Amino acid sequence: MTGWVSFDAGSTLGWMGSQGGTIARDEDFAGQLRLTYEVDESRSFHAVSCSVTGWLLHHRFFDQAEQALAAFEAMKPALEELRAQLREGGPTSAEEARRGGPLLAAFLARFS
Repeated sequence: MTGWVSFDAGSTLGWMGSQGGTIARDEDFAGQLRLTYEVDESRSFHAVSCSVTGWLLHHRFFDQAEQALAAFEAMKPALEELRAQLREGGPTSAEEARRGGPLLAAFLARFS
């Protein structure tokens, strides 16, 4: 599999997301990365959630759709780069987790 594709063939679109909004975009990369955009216009709520399987789950919140969607796109290449530096599926030892810590921290500092 190459590139970002609709998560679960788009079956999650329209459902309530983990942050309480309606899922408007939900994409997957190689079964290891996921980006989800949730919206609730009634409360000016826009959330972008990302995950790296076994390593990271991170949520960001925005007041405007334009900001959230720009962040959604900006996070894609950064997540791909992060994934390339981490063991697929998560760490297998405490030492491996410690080595991944600075990489995860740099990503979070950039996208918080």
